[in-house]
Amino acid sequence: MSYEHGFITYLEVLKEDRAALAALRRGLGQPPGTVPDMFRYVVPLLPKDTYPGSWTEKTYYLIASLYALHPGNAPEGNLGDHFAATLDPNRDRNDSIERRFTALLTANPDDLHIYLRQGISFLKSKDEKGKVNWHQLMWDVLQLGYPDKATGVQKRWANAFWRLAVSKSTKSNNDQPST
Repeated sequence: MSYEHGFITYLEVLKEDRAALAALRRGLGQPPGTVPDMFRYVVPLLPKDTYPGSWTEKTYYLIASLYALHPGNAPEGNLGDHFAATLDPNRDRNDSIERRFTALLTANPDDLHIYLRQGISFLKSKDEKGKVNWHQLMWDVLQLGYPDKATGVQKRWANAFWRLAVSKSTKSNNDQPST
């Protein structure tokens, strides 16, 4: 279970504001915090002690642009759960999804915005299966900037992904008629 993050609650209010979402999407593919169109929506919500270029500032800009790309909200779970939900239980292997997820897990923090953009784009392409618990993602990405906390986030994502992947695989194999 994740706790609500005030910034995500704010973004949820903007969900119907097409102009705001368009301004926030302009941040996609750019280093977080470098697109002036986003400033009016992000700066007022930054914590007061946030300094320019900090991990916290980058996280706010990154999450804002990703949310604007795909505002589909899941009530629970983490990124590992969301990727696992896209697995096809009728296939023995889902190699491309697993490779994409592994690349995200092992991404250098400086490149995280690239891998998260690709991951969220992938989830968006999966319609109902690809919704994101934005509150949890916000908390997780904030922690990824700190090496002592990042490993815990990566482990939670990995546990969620591979546990669900194995249970889906086992379930589909048990559904096969015996000969």
